[in-house]
Amino acid sequence: MSMLASSSPTQNLEPSAPLIKPRRVLFVDHTAALGGGEIALLNLVNALDQSRFTPVVALFSDGDLRQKLIDSGVEVHVLPLSSEVVNQRKDALGGGTLLRLRAVMLSATFALRLAKFIRRQKIDLVHTNSLKSDLIGGVAGRLARRPVVWHVRDRIADDYLPARVAAVFRFLARVLPTHVLVNSAATGETLAGPSPSGRLARHMTVVHDGTFLQHIVPALRTSPGALIGLVGRITRWKGQHVFIEAAAKVIQRFPQARFQIIGSAMFDEREYESQIRQMVIELGLSEFVEFTGFRKDVTACIANLDILVHASIVGEPFGQVVIEGMSAAKPVVATRGGGVPEIVIEGVSGLLVPMGDSTAMAEAILSLLGDPQRALELGLAARERVKSQFTVRHTAANVETVYKSIL
Repeated sequence: MSMLASSSPTQNLEPSAPLIKPRRVLFVDHTAALGGGEIALLNLVNALDQSRFTPVVALFSDGDLRQKLIDSGVEVHVLPLSSEVVNQRKDALGGGTLLRLRAVMLSATFALRLAKFIRRQKIDLVHTNSLKSDLIGGVAGRLARRPVVWHVRDRIADDYLPARVAAVFRFLARVLPTHVLVNSAATGETLAGPSPSGRLARHMTVVHDGTFLQHIVPALRTSPGALIGLVGRITRWKGQHVFIEAAAKVIQRFPQARFQIIGSAMFDEREYESQIRQMVIELGLSEFVEFTGFRKDVTACIANLDILVHASIVGEPFGQVVIEGMSAAKPVVATRGGGVPEIVIEGVSGLLVPMGDSTAMAEAILSLLGDPQRALELGLAARERVKSQFTVRHTAANVETVYKSIL
């Protein structure tokens, strides 16, 4: 008989291994406004295994995200950065933003302050969450001699960013971060090209964002009318005008259907909002199309829909609203571009249509209205796909794997 077999359990007890202290991860974002990237950040820090990683969040401005993080028990610090840098829109980047001397000097000075903060807080790893925080947090992390993970949630393409900014960002992605996370393979291709090579290829990982499984409403209303909605900021590239054109076609066959545009425009997009509101009037759709304005209860709004439509005319980096609709078992009609085809399997977990094609969009909606059973099956299949691929816990587990490889 072996010694192991003959030994009593108490004779083989080893001294307990010392507990491993969780590593402190600093998440950095330039804004506290609740955009898609910030919601993804909130979900991620709440889902991390805090026995291994302690999240600390640094925001460059105050807003709703700060309070939500505090309510979740997350340590949050607001480190104010000049509004000239914070409030500059990414699609207006170029000669008038971070690449200008004044903005560069403001950002460089702030990066020095952030580096001191990183050292003082005994941060082990810096995780940046937006384009501006990638640049500033990347420099700060390097100055503090800490590994830096960039989380790129924007397509680095000329149809999404000014060409000069996209070129500079691609270069810096090869020298600043220790590792790059991208929210879709489509985003990764815009950052590194279809056949990436060299350092960036070795240090880039696709990590899809996740969501929570929502309550199922297992039916498609056709009478007194199905509710078909589009969720997102009102801006031309989100395609609200295409959605309205499709609505006009759907109403001809299903006059009981109703449509919602859920979201609002930023100040410099009010002209586009005025144009689409006028478009609704001119097409005689005033009684069919509702503008809800900005809503904080987006989950509840989605739960009330029968069909969720995604209408972007420029490829989405990922498609957070799409997975939110799918998680609630809603049949989804989405445009085929960017990261969306990585989420929706055509004809299995939703319907994909060409970008900018209102006729194809209308036909897809009509096919669901005309076959409620198929719509129900697509919605349930969509929910199962989210459950298997796109939950917040899936995202956190993939991010934790990257952290472990670095630390």
